[in-house]
Amino acid sequence: MKPTLFVLAAGMGSRYGGLKQLDEVGPNKETIMDYSIFDAVNAGFGKLVFVIRKDFEEEFTEKIVKKYEKKIPVALVFQEPDKLPEGFTPNPERVKPWGTNHAVMMGKSVINEPFAVINADDFYGRESFKILADYLTSLNNSEDKYCMIGYRVGNTLSESGTVARGVCETDQNDNLTGVVERTQIKRIDGKVSYHEDNDNWISIEDNTPVSMNMWGFTPDYFKYSDEYFINFLKENQDNIKAEFFIPLLVNDLIVSSKVTVKVLDTPSKWFGVTYAEDRPSVVAKLKELSDEGVYPSPLW
Repeated sequence: MKPTLFVLAAGMGSRYGGLKQLDEVGPNKETIMDYSIFDAVNAGFGKLVFVIRKDFEEEFTEKIVKKYEKKIPVALVFQEPDKLPEGFTPNPERVKPWGTNHAVMMGKSVINEPFAVINADDFYGRESFKILADYLTSLNNSEDKYCMIGYRVGNTLSESGTVARGVCETDQNDNLTGVVERTQIKRIDGKVSYHEDNDNWISIEDNTPVSMNMWGFTPDYFKYSDEYFINFLKENQDNIKAEFFIPLLVNDLIVSSKVTVKVLDTPSKWFGVTYAEDRPSVVAKLKELSDEGVYPSPLW
């Protein structure tokens, strides 16, 4: 059974100033998503599912879905603030959807096999997709055994300033035991370091694993999501900024010993467009990969 690639593309793009999922940054007007999907198809994924906002379905279908539908089966699902369990209604002042794990929940009706979750606007690298596809394929019909790609923190830094990363803690079997969010990480005197509240900088090894929101789940994850989201809403229904993030549920499932999450090491270098100022660097890196023959040009 081939795994499915689930692409989170419902973000508002507010920091970047537009629908960055559709930004053409490749040498032949490719989006970052194009590279992810090219790598995923070659790695052995068998289906694509996109979660988007309903209000840009037409543009997304025209610019994105039509590229892929003859190469791999494609499905669209929609994330909106009113997609809530029975008995709950959103605060009328709420504009944003309910976060990444709420987005994942939208795939329940179309995903019945092991699946990967990625952001639409991050470049993950071909090695990561191969590692993830192989692991998900090995799971077959098992339950409660999830995974995530652990990027080496030294491969995820920005040349223009600090980055926020979820630094992973693992046990002796490379299973995730927790994720600690470090909001300021940069290289100081050649060493990767994060900033602590008391104004100290603590150095960590370059190969320390961090999460870049590249996860692998089996369909039983939807059951846990449904159960946890009800409790989350009971506590946060009137908080118009509260978001139901993937690490929130994953940490709870790990702490309660309901699941294991294998951290899979990757040599891939991550990059992405968080702010508009990042765009020229991404364009240059993609052109370099094309010039070196790592990717064909045009991609498809």
